[in-house]
Amino acid sequence: MVSIQVKDYMNHYPVTFTSEMVVEEAALRFLKTKQIGGPVVDANYHLIGFLSESDVLAKMLQSIYHNEHVTDVAALMRKEVLSVKPYDSVIELAQTMLQNKPKVYPVVDDDGNLLGTICRNDVLHAIDKHMRSSFKS
Repeated sequence: MVSIQVKDYMNHYPVTFTSEMVVEEAALRFLKTKQIGGPVVDANYHLIGFLSESDVLAKMLQSIYHNEHVTDVAALMRKEVLSVKPYDSVIELAQTMLQNKPKVYPVVDDDGNLLGTICRNDVLHAIDKHMRSSFKS
């Protein structure tokens, strides 16, 4: 079977966040981009965490009930992030996605610098495209 690599199906322009960003600004980024999660990066674009739409929603809902200002991204982001490399197999990632919960995976180079993201829909698209081309042959 031909190797289907992450780099060929990843989103090269994902929504990103910084740890200092306030949650209200993060919420606006989610609303504008319609993405469900995104990497948190430092000034050098090194992956330092991950923020999901549900992380932001939970905190904003809590702030409504308590009538208090919400926090920054650093307090909400997950610091343990599952990521993939651009040369990883989409098929192996699909198998991982069936066992793990993340719907979006940051794609990083060997130094941990963010290159993009890949989500379940991207993986489904890659497998569908591969299957369709295999059936035509």
